Amino acid sequence: MQKDMTQGSVTSGMLRFAAPMIAGDLLQQCYNIADTLIVGRVLGRNALAAVGSSFTLMTFLTSILLGLCMGSGAVFSMRFGQKDEAALREDVHASFALIAALTLLLNGAAFACLDGMKWFLRVPEEVWGDMRAYLTVIFCGISATFLYNFFASFLRAVGNSVMPLVFLAVSAVLNIALDLWFVLGLGRGVAGAAEATVIAQFVSGVGLGIYALLACPVLRGPFRVRRARVGEIAGTSLLTCVQQSVMNLGILMVQGLVNSFGPVVMAAFAAAVKIDAFAYCPVQDFGNAFSTFVAQNYGARKEARIRAGMKGALIASAVFSAAVSLLVCIFAGPLMRLFVDAKETQTIAEGVRYLRIEGAFYCGIGCLFLLYGLYRAIGRPGVSVVLTAVSLGTRVVLAYLLAAIPAVGVVGIWWSVPIGWALADAVGLAYYGKLKRAGKLLPVES
Repeated sequence: MQKDMTQGSVTSGMLRFAAPMIAGDLLQQCYNIADTLIVGRVLGRNALAAVGSSFTLMTFLTSILLGLCMGSGAVFSMRFGQKDEAALREDVHASFALIAALTLLLNGAAFACLDGMKWFLRVPEEVWGDMRAYLTVIFCGISATFLYNFFASFLRAVGNSVMPLVFLAVSAVLNIALDLWFVLGLGRGVAGAAEATVIAQFVSGVGLGIYALLACPVLRGPFRVRRARVGEIAGTSLLTCVQQSVMNLGILMVQGLVNSFGPVVMAAFAAAVKIDAFAYCPVQDFGNAFSTFVAQNYGARKEARIRAGMKGALIASAVFSAAVSLLVCIFAGPLMRLFVDAKETQTIAEGVRYLRIEGAFYCGIGCLFLLYGLYRAIGRPGVSVVLTAVSLGTRVVLAYLLAAIPAVGVVGIWWSVPIGWALADAVGLAYYGKLKRAGKLLPVES
């Protein structure tokens, strides 16, 4: 099932295409939340802090692979829009070879640097044992993460956002069932939660790969890797990878600062970040759907549809973000109590404060995801890197400066986030306006 987004309705077409992606990401968040909820409720505050810090690290590592796959997906979408099947096949082969090789390097580096994470993230001694046990298992699933994201990016690039959802749904249900069995039934602790996640990741990654090979003839045939195609893919993918990894490296650096405030703040942050990610993941996926829409129309040279899509996407994202912000601010307390025992009043109070500060400004991150998608799709991934540097640079610098002021403390970390979003949005929208006025959204035909 493929969808040509160079024709038909603009905003409603993007929303229909985005819906399975949003549902899939919500499922992804569900099985991330399953780890946090079960660990927090069954194994206690220190185990929750360990899994929370591990999640931030794994998000950084995953972002490297996700960035590579997203960058490749933008190229695939352009080829699909151009109706150039031979070039699409060559790009897919080149991309798979490049990202697979980088995945092996990343996996080896993750294991080699495992013990150094304790120092880098400033993990307290009472938390490190559980965190190390969790990460040792989780690192075994990095190749599965590559397989799922690669084939999901390909299928979405050609307009199929449904099948990645189907395989992710199976994976999510399996992960939750295995979580309950390994942690509650077998008593395997945080390692059991990690084992459940890795098994589920391999089911979704391998399963989606087999489906794509069977359903898409363009993937079949002799596997040939042309150097010119590798260079083309690397140009877009590596910059998108830099943008994604820089974004999450900044978050990882902030995690180290959070950890310096001790287990109470660590546990509050671990729970609140999961709620946060769940709340704004729909606008993140809408940004990715918007990127596919723009890339296909960029390949087809339909600038008017790109401009119309940008306007519609901004309105839809703002309306959704405002509604979610209101809900998170109102229900911050009950949401925290889903993850943390009601007796842990300090942890809950800190998590509520985080959610009411950051949750009030989801419009900022929604706009930023659209800008990332736009610049990736029109062949300007370097602009996304600049926007990430503005957003995360502001966040990291302000977090360290404000947290050092005794009267401000940890709340300065929370406020640094929306300020970074706002500055990056201003830069990204200003540049978009400049391109539109100059008529440079599309390249000049040779």
